[in-house]
Amino acid sequence: MAPLRDCKAWQDAGLGLSTASNEACKLFDAVLSQYATWRNDENLGGIEGCLSKLKAADPNFVMGHVIANGLELIGTGSSVRLNKDLGSALKTMTTLSRSQPLTEREKLHVLALDMFARGQLPKACDVWEQILQSHPTDLLALRFSHDTYFYLGYQIQMRDSVAQVFPFWTPEVPLSSYVKGFYSFGLMETNFFDRAEELAREALDINRTDAWSVHTIAHVNEMKAEVEKGLAFMKETEDNWKDSDMLACHNYWHWALYYVEKGEYEAALTIYDNHIAPRLLSSGSMLDLVDNSSMLYRLHLEGVKLGDRWDNVLKHAKKHTKDHVLLFNDAHVLMSSLGAKDQKTTDELLTTLQELAKDPGEDHELSLAPSVGLPLCQALVEFENGNCDKAVDLLYPIRYQLIHLGGSNAQRDIFSQLLIHAALNCKSQAKQNLAKCLLRERDVMRPNSPMTERLIRRAAAVHSVA
Repeated sequence: MAPLRDCKAWQDAGLGLSTASNEACKLFDAVLSQYATWRNDENLGGIEGCLSKLKAADPNFVMGHVIANGLELIGTGSSVRLNKDLGSALKTMTTLSRSQPLTEREKLHVLALDMFARGQLPKACDVWEQILQSHPTDLLALRFSHDTYFYLGYQIQMRDSVAQVFPFWTPEVPLSSYVKGFYSFGLMETNFFDRAEELAREALDINRTDAWSVHTIAHVNEMKAEVEKGLAFMKETEDNWKDSDMLACHNYWHWALYYVEKGEYEAALTIYDNHIAPRLLSSGSMLDLVDNSSMLYRLHLEGVKLGDRWDNVLKHAKKHTKDHVLLFNDAHVLMSSLGAKDQKTTDELLTTLQELAKDPGEDHELSLAPSVGLPLCQALVEFENGNCDKAVDLLYPIRYQLIHLGGSNAQRDIFSQLLIHAALNCKSQAKQNLAKCLLRERDVMRPNSPMTERLIRRAAAVHSVA
């Protein structure tokens, strides 16, 4: 890894930082590097360790506050509504930013986080783009916008934001190979599969432990239903990415997805039990929680008996019942309360979301709750209660709006699967016909998918019985 940058190195890179402390500058770089590479590096002291040393090195260093608050808001899915300490930390950051001379770029960083904290996610992205137009190698602006576009389901912006600055990320710029990985993910999400894989492999040639580039290739194989290729790739590269504490659980989730696709449920459960469930236990992170719920729910749709696995997920999910920071997360928390048959938690999630949705204010996510978030949550509940017709009536009209809930194409595929299963279980001929239409559509998008073939056979069997 390149040496950590001091005041002069940041200045020379055209990204001057308003602090006289070389130590603060180096610690800022240490935090940024770990965020970019998706791993807490013990040699650096982990992100938390570096953040506390960073505050001590220069308590008034505004960009130190920006990276700390940004990681709390964007990295963990926290919010000022839920976390009073975060609210006061953001106030401190704003006050400090007004009490000293800052560069224009630093002022914009403070503004972007202020927008994000108010729930104005698209506006925050506009500010980060403004930074990148004049400072294309500002990795913090690039990564914060990349993550936020992902939450918004703005796939094209996620791709183009990196495309616009990509020529400036030449090999001598620190962490440039990881930017190839970010770009490859945006290309993959917009169906440029060959170019995405090519860039991800270039990134891996430079640094084979780049778990995000591994993740792009896992997606490519998933979207093309190239199951054997996907399984072989995960097995070959496992040693390179399994220590990426922020992303390993998610990469194992992708590995298990191939087995669900093949209908090899025991193999999927083995990966779940050995790698996905234990990582939630140790991290409690939102991404790991989503992966746990998502994997179990897919297996549930396929009719697999899951024992008491839902109970363990619910222990972590329960803490987030009233969060409503991201509707995508809400749907996955709901899956766990439905799976564990915890009616009280289910009711609590729905009633608190309905309440907040009445007056969303400036909050982008909450403004989507009445039209997209709540119908999706209600569809999950109706399906669980055996009211498949009602589930289809709720889900079918919003299927093209679900992208606004964010997540990747692979993650949101769970909602497509839910709609197909609900339609297959309906009594009416019209809805059974709809199931067949959806399966034909899926077959075109993912040729040779074993899951689609299984469901098409099931649809034909339903038809012949009817």
